[in-house]
Amino acid sequence: MKIAITGGIGSGKSYVCQLLTQHGISIYDCDSAAKRLMRTSPVLRQQLTELIGPDTYDAEGQLNKAEVARYLLLSEQNAQAINAIVHPAVAQDFQKSGYQWMECAILYESGFEQLVDKVIAVTAPEDIRIHRIMQRDGITREKALEWIHRQWSQDKVRSRSDFEIINDGRPLEPQIEGIIKKIMS
Repeated sequence: MKIAITGGIGSGKSYVCQLLTQHGISIYDCDSAAKRLMRTSPVLRQQLTELIGPDTYDAEGQLNKAEVARYLLLSEQNAQAINAIVHPAVAQDFQKSGYQWMECAILYESGFEQLVDKVIAVTAPEDIRIHRIMQRDGITREKALEWIHRQWSQDKVRSRSDFEIINDGRPLEPQIEGIIKKIMS
């Protein structure tokens, strides 16, 4: 059985994944995989360079994150074009990886829910999420809200998921253990 952990920015899904690893569960991180593949895959390098332009990678072959971000933020069409290159590569990498669990912030937006059997949504009240993002990234409340609102709402994610972990300060272990028992039975 393949399981996905998802949740919006600042929900604490990465922390939940850390707790899951303490239960012996190895988790494929889609965000890290996308960054790795963009750095190392010759096919992605060629496709991204053709899409974005010659400044996508520097003279040493390193990904120019600022150039990619600039292109991505110009329009929704640009973001979709990058995603159309990167998402299939990440999906294929996950399928070949041997992992049973994945962490994916944009599970539904990317279509990755089709790669798994069950989905666990990690949610948290918006004020807690804002505070976490501001502290972690050193940004303003307004910027944190902008990032939150770029993603699907928690209600929409929750409604499509099989399980929910509420990360609002209450103990997470009982929630995690309860879900693991349900999944493994």
